[in-house]
Amino acid sequence: MQTTLHHRPTPQVKGWPLVGNTFDFVRDPLRFLRRMQQQYDRVVGLHIANRRITLTLTPEDAKYILQENNKNYHKSEAYKVLSLFLGNGLLNSEGDFWRRQRRLSQPAFHRQRLALLVDTMNEESREIVSRWKQHDAALPVDISHEMMRLTLAIVTRSMFSSDVKNRLDNLSDAIDTILATAQAKLYEFIHIPMHIPTPQNVRYRKAVEKVEAVIYDIINRRRTEAGTIRHDDLLAMLMEARDEETGEGMTDRQVRDEVATIFMAGHETTANALSWALYLLAKHPDVVGKLREEISRVLGPDGQPTMENLRDLTYTMQVVQETMRLYPPAWIFSRKPIADDTLEGGYRLPVGNGVLICPYLLHRNPKFWENPDTFDPDHFLPERVKQRPTYAYLPFGGGPRLCIGNNFALMEMQIVLVHLVRAFDFRTTRRDVIVPEPGITLRPKGGLRLRIQKM
Repeated sequence: MQTTLHHRPTPQVKGWPLVGNTFDFVRDPLRFLRRMQQQYDRVVGLHIANRRITLTLTPEDAKYILQENNKNYHKSEAYKVLSLFLGNGLLNSEGDFWRRQRRLSQPAFHRQRLALLVDTMNEESREIVSRWKQHDAALPVDISHEMMRLTLAIVTRSMFSSDVKNRLDNLSDAIDTILATAQAKLYEFIHIPMHIPTPQNVRYRKAVEKVEAVIYDIINRRRTEAGTIRHDDLLAMLMEARDEETGEGMTDRQVRDEVATIFMAGHETTANALSWALYLLAKHPDVVGKLREEISRVLGPDGQPTMENLRDLTYTMQVVQETMRLYPPAWIFSRKPIADDTLEGGYRLPVGNGVLICPYLLHRNPKFWENPDTFDPDHFLPERVKQRPTYAYLPFGGGPRLCIGNNFALMEMQIVLVHLVRAFDFRTTRRDVIVPEPGITLRPKGGLRLRIQKM
């Protein structure tokens, strides 16, 4: 607990009897939360769906909860929405089990391992460029669908090599069903348990079983092939990982849970970020010009991104970072204290209450960002980064539970943008008004369509 002389009452938002602030939050979460940011400085108490929640608004409190006193905070009940699919993977697990799984999984995401995946990312990016060049420029492209397809192809090949290439489309449909159901459950006012066979729950279970069958089939084949065929992918790393203290590896169930977690985290979130990036570039041709100048200078007319030259694509990385500032896929996350706690200043966080940390708000706080609603990659110039608190920018969370795949995702987004920006101009369509839809992730509501034109 942080040192404090007295407890200070947390300001509470007035709400309706019984339901509190639920309707205001569900109706338009982003507008409601931004109003809270404008009206309160540090914390504010909310009453949402029969739960008492403290919304924290400062980088200092985010750092305290996620890093300095992280052992006192577990994932909240909201994460159980995905538990049937993700099982006890890194996103959901806690305590000693989480620490062991993190230790076993970490080597799969070391820099030297990621370098082996650059070719996969380049190949899949070239494939989508080739396909788009055959597209009728008069017709808009469903960018959301295309980015989901691309990132699923990349994460599938990175995880399984080419083992499931012929089953990709069925897998994509199943994962879409899982995510859509989880999002619907998130805002369900009357919770219907998953074991009740409603049409939605039945579709969800069938989708989980379909993905699970593919994963277990590949694991079983790998076990059979052990010692005869060498695979060099993320699945092989997970299956071969051994605990330094005990020498034990993961069970098939543990491998299945980590694969499912990487599938979701490495597919949906990156696809949404790339969709938002192309939308923002379509509206800012000046940024596109700077991107192309850098790509030409670093790579030449036809050079391919490599692990080494990605470091020199600094403006490309700034575009990725700025996209995830304005539209962080993990736009909000929640924690629950396992023991009463007190923030600096005396604000109590009692057991039983939830705690919200909202990157979407932190990323648009005018105290730390000049013109916070404006797309400006120069927000991430080194000298400007140094002036901000570290926890003012949290696209991948923070503390020990910082997303294990953050470098994979950043590398993937840089590579994809290089190929697409080099090959196409993007334009918005007049009929579409693009607004963010805050659910499990922050995705473009109703999808995102852009016109593309070959360079």
